[in-house]
Amino acid sequence: MSWLDHARSTLQAAGHQHGGAREAVIELLASESCALSAQEIDDRLRAGSRSVGRASVYRSLELLATLKLVQRLDMGDGVARYEAADPGGDHHHHVVCDRCGQIEPFHDPGLERAIERLAGRLSFAVDDHEVVLRGECSACRN
Repeated sequence: MSWLDHARSTLQAAGHQHGGAREAVIELLASESCALSAQEIDDRLRAGSRSVGRASVYRSLELLATLKLVQRLDMGDGVARYEAADPGGDHHHHVVCDRCGQIEPFHDPGLERAIERLAGRLSFAVDDHEVVLRGECSACRN
């Protein structure tokens, strides 16, 4: 099942009607490979002829986060970003350029295993985690 279908099904099971603004937000998030801020989501919807009120974008994101359909991420710049949360738990982490703000996702199975080992040593059930690495991208270094 795609994330889009999963999101629609979860919303329906939670008793939420099929809303235009919420549908526009989930369709956009389903097409993205990495995190976006609410402002970026609003800008992309307006540019793509989906006129949705900014308050509706924020309400939709809060509902999706409450239902664990999106992950709310803090990249350390004071701006919350959101990305689709894979129902199977598959996820990626991010590297952020402190100069230009570029954000790139990365996968690292070794890092995931290390986090699992650490959780076991701490006798702690880790439900969720995010890793954000900060520095300078290659373009800004040159």
